[in-house]
Amino acid sequence: MQNPYQVVRDFENTIADYCGSKFAVAVESGTAALFLSLMYKQPIGMVELPKRTYPSVPMSVIHAGGTIKWTDKKWKGEYELGNTGIWDSALRFKKGMYHGGFQCLSFHVKKHLPIGRGGMILTDNPNAYTWLRKARFDGRDEVPLEDFRNPILGWNMYMTPEQAVRGMMLFNTIKNKKLIDMDMNKQGYPDLSKFAIFKPELLKD
Repeated sequence: MQNPYQVVRDFENTIADYCGSKFAVAVESGTAALFLSLMYKQPIGMVELPKRTYPSVPMSVIHAGGTIKWTDKKWKGEYELGNTGIWDSALRFKKGMYHGGFQCLSFHVKKHLPIGRGGMILTDNPNAYTWLRKARFDGRDEVPLEDFRNPILGWNMYMTPEQAVRGMMLFNTIKNKKLIDMDMNKQGYPDLSKFAIFKPELLKD
């Protein structure tokens, strides 16, 4: 039987080629892309984040063992999570956009490539690529369970073949368009620093 995840690999290769990275790892969401990147980069310590961003971003930092320092930074398209080399690029999707590190894309219905759900990690790091591919797929390679060998501790965060097929179809409709960075001010992001769960005194050291 042909590997049903080949279409996911094809989608990954298509986006990597479009964005200019050596590798791309497809996952279930932009949040999953950020979380797995943070887990790979551990320990991460304190991470500076803009007060206005999507709530799952600081949650991912905290779940990965980090703490938050809020800033008033204004941004469009993308921003770096502190000095981690990890970028929340959920509001950007452009040809040749890759600039190094871990750029995390979102394919939410409100984003440039509106699959409905899905995300991707762009990287040039071959070791990270190998780890991320297994970490997103329950710690195993994309093989039948009877061929399951050498697992790592992972998460159920993979992109399904169905999502990848939809992604390829939508990509072909926008690949020649000039896409403009989305503005944080138009996303309705609240000031996250005001919420009790994100108060520095309540976070782990």
